[in-house]
Amino acid sequence: MLDLTYRRKLDASMNMTPMIDIVFQLLIYFLLTTNFITTEGIQVKLPQAKAAAAQIQEEITVFISREGRVFLQQQELNEGQLQRRLQTLIAKSRNKLVIVKADREIAVNKAVKVMDIAKRAGAERLCIATDRD
Repeated sequence: MLDLTYRRKLDASMNMTPMIDIVFQLLIYFLLTTNFITTEGIQVKLPQAKAAAAQIQEEITVFISREGRVFLQQQELNEGQLQRRLQTLIAKSRNKLVIVKADREIAVNKAVKVMDIAKRAGAERLCIATDRD
């Protein structure tokens, strides 16, 4: 005859507590036996650093009006005059920043032309001024 009694299945589970204890003991062992690196070498007294004097940024500002006229130090100049004036100003200090402030209505090539003139005059640092939106 058929045996219809159900047998209970045993749940196989592993107790993790002893393994966790072993892992923690190994961790403590390795932490205690590790040699921490110490700096070796000659004791040296490093010099004190002094803050550098504030650098005064020298700027040359070239303005380009809506009509395409070029101004430097409130004087309207043509391309030849602009290059000569810039050469004179840049000769005093080569680290001067040349800022081109062009009206937003002008063609971009006019601003680029002025920047080319400044570069030919010896300017090493150029930028074009913009407004934040």
